[in-house]
Amino acid sequence: MYAIANISGKQFKVEVGSCLVVDRLNAEVGDVVSFPVMLTVDGSKVKAGTPVIKDVVVNAKVVSHVQDKKITVFKYKPKKNERKKQGHRQPYTKISIESIG
Repeated sequence: MYAIANISGKQFKVEVGSCLVVDRLNAEVGDVVSFPVMLTVDGSKVKAGTPVIKDVVVNAKVVSHVQDKKITVFKYKPKKNERKKQGHRQPYTKISIESIG
């Protein structure tokens, strides 16, 4: 069985026991968070919602908060002596799917 869940504005295919890396969530490590489900597939049975299925949620446990590799943003305008160097590390949250339904 798998489902399509709406996690922070993006759609993810989730199965029980799978781990996902999603955009940073406002939750502590070890917390259980719930997400709405848009579609469920159980064998040949498909159930879709408009836009979400009522009474069906995905429960996930927050495993850790991580950051992506650092990228360098360099803006340059020729002949103007304008240079701007900036770094960025995107924050992510690693979650583990515990249950669907």
